[in-house]
Amino acid sequence: MNHILFFCFLTSQQVLLAASIVSCSSKTSSNHFTSREVQSEHEEKTPSQSLTNSLTCLNKAIEGKTHHIWLECTVQQVEDVKIVLKMLPIFGCTIMLNCCLAQLSTYSVHQAATMNRKIVNFNVPSASLPVFPVVFMLILAPTYDHLIIPFARKVTKSEIGITHLQRIGVGLVLSIVAMAVAALVELKRKQVAREAGLLDSEETLPITFLWIALQYLFLGSADLFTLAGLLEFFFTEAPSSMRSLATSLSWASLALGYYLSSVMVPIVNRVTKSAGQSPWLGEKLNRNRLDLFYWLMCVLSVVNFLHYLFWAKRYKYISTGSIS
Repeated sequence: MNHILFFCFLTSQQVLLAASIVSCSSKTSSNHFTSREVQSEHEEKTPSQSLTNSLTCLNKAIEGKTHHIWLECTVQQVEDVKIVLKMLPIFGCTIMLNCCLAQLSTYSVHQAATMNRKIVNFNVPSASLPVFPVVFMLILAPTYDHLIIPFARKVTKSEIGITHLQRIGVGLVLSIVAMAVAALVELKRKQVAREAGLLDSEETLPITFLWIALQYLFLGSADLFTLAGLLEFFFTEAPSSMRSLATSLSWASLALGYYLSSVMVPIVNRVTKSAGQSPWLGEKLNRNRLDLFYWLMCVLSVVNFLHYLFWAKRYKYISTGSIS
């Protein structure tokens, strides 16, 4: 029950922070958004009468080949659907990152519960650790807005500084680093437990819980870049008639990521048990192979990033008029 409550807390904080981040970023690139909206209005007033050469299977909707007249669409409607379909692979590549984020409110909290959580004379509750990424994002958001973006503008000679797809890519790379750091921290935690002879004990391990903050730092940064970048990507690239639907995909990615995390645990346990080993994620944390599970997440994140690069390199921004 406590995990559910803190999951809701973390999610609500992410929603509020993402909204504020998008608001701040939109101020820094107001000219870009204004020109995009003007262009969108102009396109609505003078819609294109020719079909593009991509996703030609959808062209049947206006060629009189539909089974019912209600299924027939205008050229503009077909082109809008094509745009959203081209954005779906980018959406799919962010699910794995949210799966990594799910570890912050599950096994990371369980790890911290076995470690020394005292700061001076105050004992920090392990369930309150998800506040770390919130704090990191509060620090990183103004840093990104006032330092990183101005520097990127000077380097790229572009008003927007970092494109939406580049921001998402940075977040995916940070999630890979976060999973590698989480695996190394778990190895260190188990080494301390082994040296102290506390593998089968429920006593507090002589290691500070602040080691766990490292993975919170990287995953919080990954969430800052990817979630905000994804929201801006959908808002600026989606057709005005489908903008609300496209923006909602950001939260669908978050939900699917958490669901994928809950599915992976029994699958990993079943596979490792069928291989004649003890389940990686059993009841005794000190005897588990949580470090191998984190390495598995790291490898899957690398594969997911390569998949993202495949689609990101082929995506053409609508704002430049290069979608085909």
